[in-house]
Amino acid sequence: MVQVNVNEGILEGELVNNEYGGKFYSFKGIPYADPPVGDLRFKAPQPPKPWNGIRSANEFGPVCYQIDFAINSNPIGSEDCLYLNVYTPELNPVKPMPVMLYIHGGAFLSGSGNDDMTGPEFLVKHNVIIVTINYRLGALGFLCLDTEDIPGNAGMKDQVAAMRWVNKNISNFGGDPNNVTIFGESAGAGSVSFHLISPLTKGLFRKAIAQSGALTCWWAQAFKPRDHALSLAKQLGFYSEDDKKLSDFFKSLPLEKLVQLDLSNILGFSKKEFLNIYFNIVSEKPFGHERYFHGDVYDVLRNTGIHADVELMAGYTEDEGYVGLCGINIERLIEQLNTMNDFCVPKQIALNVPLTKQLDVARKFKSFYFKNQEITMDNLDKYINYLSMDMFIVGAIQLAKIIAKQKKNKVFFYKFTCKSERNRLATEYLGLKEDMFENRQVVCHSDDLAYLFPVR
Repeated sequence: MVQVNVNEGILEGELVNNEYGGKFYSFKGIPYADPPVGDLRFKAPQPPKPWNGIRSANEFGPVCYQIDFAINSNPIGSEDCLYLNVYTPELNPVKPMPVMLYIHGGAFLSGSGNDDMTGPEFLVKHNVIIVTINYRLGALGFLCLDTEDIPGNAGMKDQVAAMRWVNKNISNFGGDPNNVTIFGESAGAGSVSFHLISPLTKGLFRKAIAQSGALTCWWAQAFKPRDHALSLAKQLGFYSEDDKKLSDFFKSLPLEKLVQLDLSNILGFSKKEFLNIYFNIVSEKPFGHERYFHGDVYDVLRNTGIHADVELMAGYTEDEGYVGLCGINIERLIEQLNTMNDFCVPKQIALNVPLTKQLDVARKFKSFYFKNQEITMDNLDKYINYLSMDMFIVGAIQLAKIIAKQKKNKVFFYKFTCKSERNRLATEYLGLKEDMFENRQVVCHSDDLAYLFPVR
């Protein structure tokens, strides 16, 4: 057992033998904010309270309440979930070590900082401190009424609170608070890239890595979030639009009511066999408190830019779009691709232009990707290419190009194409069947993670 002093008290962790060579110190389940329960539900996180004596840091804290969207599990976790984990190769290094803080993905609905998906064993061998975090998910983390009580972005403010905790305390673990890299995949990458422009994160990190996601992807930005919230309230039997009554209603709901929701009808896309993401990051209205973000992301990127002196690495995997088949009825998808004239409309366009223009756009995309042929399982890979473009590639390229054009920050861009026995998350975690891949090895969305973490 080993002990470390942090602002709130003394933590007791442990020295762990790394099965991949060497040893590291592990500190799990560290509270970085007060439990967001009771009246704090949906609100910005509050600083953690100090404790007396020695606090054990040998067990993970509860994961944030969720249903895993990939495997449609039963609800797990707790509303009291704002904990992080620190893994360090040295507690008293000769020179403070660089720090990498990982923000997990999961469509803003599921995931955690636990070591089933984000173990530190690979990265910690390279003399870097690894921090993994939980943050509020789904409605608990991203519901927005555009009111002072429920302004939105609670999950993003959790991430900021974790970064602030690291800034104050990581030197006690041997880390350099002035050399922090934030990195994340999918929704984690959308989060990372939003942190590039949030006024709350300035000075909290020096480098950022956005893997398969960007704030310029359609799924990272909220579309009419108050209307979304009102639809959820009606689905749950509450029909008032009074702000106070709505706030009281959502705060009084049992946890299970907030995750066992049918979200498919919320934005009017239920007719399409399509992977939607329903909780995302909002432009906050002013209520006198800290706003995580306000404005149009493109205006901010082009006119203000990202934080000064921050370097960005961004990119995507070769076959991102296969994730779009997760939980999808393939036969119905193929039928809709062949019969629905407005199916192949990129989501960003579908949300912002009239139906008459959407039909014209859909014809052009079908012609480009399918050459106006009938769509079957034999050529469904063309649809995967379309999904890759719509969900990930365009957003990633837009982000990198806008920043590079300003010539103020270093930008590195990649396409991940590595194929090995570690490319298994598509079948083992996302539940996709191997016959979808036409007997070829693919580099699916999230396949790069198994090269960074020893996925259990």
